[in-house]
Amino acid sequence: MKSTQNYIVLTLVHALLGFVIFSFKPFSKFYFGIALVYFIGSIIVAHNDKKTLVVLKACAYFVGAEVLFRMTRGGIAYESSKYLVILFMLMGMFFKGVSGRGYPYFMYLILLIPSIFVASLDLRFDANFRTDLAFVLSGPVCLGLASLFLFDRKVSYKEVFEMLFFMTLPIVTTTFYLLFFNPSIKDTIANTSSNFAASGGFGPNQVSTVLGLGIFGFTVRLLLKSPTLGLKIFNSIFLILIAYRAVITFSRGGVFAAIITITAFLVILYSKALPKLKTKLLGSLGLLLISFVLAWVISSSSTMGLIDKRYANEDALGREKQDLSTGRLDLILNELDGFIENPFVGIGASITKYRREGRSIVTHNEVSRLLSEHGIIGIVILLILIFTPLSYRSKNKKNIFFYAFLAFWFATINHSAMRLAAPAFFYSLSLINIKNEKPPIHRKRAIQQ
Repeated sequence: MKSTQNYIVLTLVHALLGFVIFSFKPFSKFYFGIALVYFIGSIIVAHNDKKTLVVLKACAYFVGAEVLFRMTRGGIAYESSKYLVILFMLMGMFFKGVSGRGYPYFMYLILLIPSIFVASLDLRFDANFRTDLAFVLSGPVCLGLASLFLFDRKVSYKEVFEMLFFMTLPIVTTTFYLLFFNPSIKDTIANTSSNFAASGGFGPNQVSTVLGLGIFGFTVRLLLKSPTLGLKIFNSIFLILIAYRAVITFSRGGVFAAIITITAFLVILYSKALPKLKTKLLGSLGLLLISFVLAWVISSSSTMGLIDKRYANEDALGREKQDLSTGRLDLILNELDGFIENPFVGIGASITKYRREGRSIVTHNEVSRLLSEHGIIGIVILLILIFTPLSYRSKNKKNIFFYAFLAFWFATINHSAMRLAAPAFFYSLSLINIKNEKPPIHRKRAIQQ
């Protein structure tokens, strides 16, 4: 009962934070500082048995808060969350070490280095070398270090649920900030393009991605951590709000990533569940479906049907758009040209965006970027990233979240590359080793004569 009360209070407090930050945006910097000090201090003072959990919670929290701090300029740097995930993982390594079986990720990190030297030889005169490298490589380095720390790391399901809860808290704050920033979408839409006003004045692609994470987090909460009807309704309300705000960004990537991730999770959950749990899940699945339908109906009504046209790949007049990828296919083909021209070592890290016919446009697809900027080395990197977790899974099948975590990573890097820390962190979570939780032992007290 106490844990349920704490959950409700923390969720509502983070909803309130959204209003506070909207009312006084500089508070975001204070919020960032408090969270940073709290988690660094928590990792340092935590008991050795709890270090991994605290590291996971710290990473998850800043992954969930990344877009909020970017749109409100609360972080100390644009890439703050990636740097902090790296810092927290390094702290975890310092206290807990790494598994020797994670050597593929040592190789992966080393293979990122040649592209830096190639880029330094072909750098455009107007490029900021350090900033460009940090933007392009911070995500891959974050993935490599997180994977090193979490490879075969023993984590219980209870700890996974707690980690996901900490991830959703700042997403609740983001959602309520958006609700106050843009309460009426009708005043800001004129077509079916991605909507910056509905995204807090920030990139709709990134906003929909992090809100998609929130959809997944509350879906898990609704299905597996809502023992009472009241809690189910509470979680459904937040799920509807987050899904609604994700949809009306008009950026489909984060919504589709959430759908793919949830589908992967449900398939494994239902196939592994005992008959008793399957019966219990039916009611929650019905409520989940109702929540999604309500979120869509509200979105369709508030956008005057334009969101229906967006997902049908039509413009505001109902005419079908010829390019379903909204220009992303052209970017991919442009990057593949770079691979064909320089197949061995690629064109160099961060150089891709300077090949867009004079325009500086960053990539949306991590796969094509790896091929273009790393050449054949990029193919080796992809093979490591794909087959290492699958190989680990073949020997350890206890993690029901495995395919969900991996699906989110793959879906996200194909529409938003590694702009956010989220795909790197979720990829690394597919490598954890779910441990059995020991039931408490109740000993009878001896009767004294």
